[in-house]
Formats: sequence, C-alpha cells, structure tokens
Amino acid sequence: MDVELVDVELVKEPTGHFLRFYIEKPDGVALNDLEAFHRRLLPLVERVEYDYMEVSSPGADRPLKTERDFERAADMTVELKTYRPVNGGKRFTGRLVGLQDDCVVIAPEGGEPLRFARKDVAIVRPLIEFDEEDLQDDAPAQ
Repeated sequence: MDVELVDVELVKEPTGHFLRFYIEKPDGVALNDLEAFHRRLLPLVERVEYDYMEVSSPGADRPLKTERDFERAADMTVELKTYRPVNGGKRFTGRLVGLQDDCVVIAPEGGEPLRFARKDVAIVRPLIEFDEEDLQDDAPAQ
C-alpha cells in the first residue's frame, strides 16, 4: 500500500477500548489512504477485542521513537521531556543532534549540547512553532 506503519496502540478509555493505527507516506497521508488501510486491516484484527478502530496520520509533532525517526528529525528543533528532573528541569528544547551511544543529544540555543540517557527520556517530539501571521489567509477578501 506504500504506507509506513508508524505505531499501533490498544488503549482503554472511558468510552471503550480503542485500537489505533498510525500510518505515514512520504508525500502525506490522504483520506483515501486511511480508508484503504482500514479496510485491509479489518480481517487481520477480527480476533482482537476492541470497541473502536482508528487509522490516522501521527501528525507533524509525533513522538520520535525509532532510530529512523531520530535520523529524519536531525537538525530540527525538538522538545524533550524527562521522567525525573535533570539540572532542575524536566522539559528541554533545542536542535536535535541525534542518538549517540544510547543517548538523545540536543543543542539548546546558545548553549552546550545536552545528553540524556534514552531510558530517562519520557518523550521527544518536533517543536511546531507559529504565530498569528502564520494563521492568516493570504487569499484576498471578497
């Protein structure tokens, strides 16, 4: 189907058990891709107990989990959160240097690179920043 399966989760929420699949494509995921993937999955998950099945794109700020994710996100600005405080904080931002010796390395603006043992990192995700001008519609008013 020319899609990459990024993540799968089965979670219990107040409204039931959700079986979620996240897919990506190099040129972006369209609604038709989601529908086709959903239809193809149905016979494969018939023995799984769930109430709702969802297929979606993980979004631009999806967490980085695999080595390939880290390679693709190299040099991007990321947000990193740790399980326990490190140097007095649990949230850090900076340019992603990458994975080195099972550590996530980021370079904060104007500072020395920081290394975090992968086991101590709760989440790393691209930081999406925009302001009001980014939300403006460039189309002329009619």
